[in-house]
Amino acid sequence: MRTMRVASYNTRDFLGDPYAAARVVRAIDPDVLCLQEVPRRLFSSQRVAGFARDCGMFWSGRHRGSGGTTIFTSLRVDVVESRHHRLRVARLQRTRGFALARVAVPGREPVAVASVHLSLDAAERAAHAKVILDTLGRDSELVLAGDLNETETGAAWQAFAGVMRLVSPTTPTYPAARPRRVLDVIFATPGLEAAPHADVELSEEDLVAASDHRPTWVDLVIDAPTAAQEQAEEGAEAVSETVTEESVARAEASAQEAEDTPQPG
Repeated sequence: MRTMRVASYNTRDFLGDPYAAARVVRAIDPDVLCLQEVPRRLFSSQRVAGFARDCGMFWSGRHRGSGGTTIFTSLRVDVVESRHHRLRVARLQRTRGFALARVAVPGREPVAVASVHLSLDAAERAAHAKVILDTLGRDSELVLAGDLNETETGAAWQAFAGVMRLVSPTTPTYPAARPRRVLDVIFATPGLEAAPHADVELSEEDLVAASDHRPTWVDLVIDAPTAAQEQAEEGAEAVSETVTEESVARAEASAQEAEDTPQPG
């Protein structure tokens, strides 16, 4: 069974220690990394590119209009498409947007992955969630990851949960020093199955130094056995059981024959 590890991380505009954040990412070793709050101002691309190198990951090199969201990938996946979308916000409010990448592994159709960072305003979060879902609605297999700035009772969370399943752990991610709230999450459409969660040993010192958020991640199954493969495996198991039963029967018969044969006195 092959899996694709998707992680989400709010890096707080690199106001913390970006080298600590890079060490955290390297320890998690994701195939796809959905980022929020990367530097987004003019001439910030070099800082983001440097962070990608420190993480040992690939970056498309573009994130203008994304509101500080972007996506890194490992060499284990192919990037079919990479886009960044701007979301409308009220005047003088922080820019918002979301990043979208279509990624593929050999022998499988691409999966759409979106990185989102929703507003501090509840009404704006709900409105942006609708825009995001309307934009992504054409993709049959979708992963959405990010900082929702709300918990499961929020309207935006409920909107995403209406068409996708929560696949990341319900472990609190904010604030990093003493996590109490689950703000950073990963959703996936029903066709994408999450493997049992794999814990990763992370440096507590790095987690606190890197950002005010902790990352979250999930391993998604990308090549579950087909019906033909399952049938072949079941047939092989049946043959194995038959052979084993016959072997046991022959062994028991031989043992019984040995017992019935008169032994020299």
